Amino acid sequence: MAPLIHEDGPGKASPEYIARGWAIGMFYGCLIPFGFQLLCSIPTSFILKGSKIGATVGTFFTNHFSIFIIYPLQCWVGNKLMRGSLTWQDACNIMKDVLQKQNYESLLALGWDLVAAFFIGGALLTALMTPLTYIFVKKAVIAFRRKKEKKMQTKKLKTQR
Repeated sequence: MAPLIHEDGPGKASPEYIARGWAIGMFYGCLIPFGFQLLCSIPTSFILKGSKIGATVGTFFTNHFSIFIIYPLQCWVGNKLMRGSLTWQDACNIMKDVLQKQNYESLLALGWDLVAAFFIGGALLTALMTPLTYIFVKKAVIAFRRKKEKKMQTKKLKTQR
């Protein structure tokens, strides 16, 4: 496991630590519906030594704007994986009540086949997005730090002249 302290000194978290937190948040943001995401992501970030801020922000993938696409997509994909016949329009119409009420009662009222499809679709989304988030965030942190270091070096050279 990567050290928690970046080689630039104490107080600077490693890119791996930051990316791990974001990936944890994305994992729960894709897999679990609203309500329990933070209850799962924060403790997991302590256990797996990931960024708590990243674990929080990563759950925001599913938010009040994106769920109108993500939740029906999860149901539709999950249903297709279960060899069901749900159409995209049906998935959107069925999820309308869940999206309006945003509670577990409306989700469970869909029936176990659709709830299973929702979680199967969510598991696939999780399997795709979690590693992509880790890789993207790690590369972004490294690139940002390199750019910042280069800028500081340039500034230092200018003040020495």
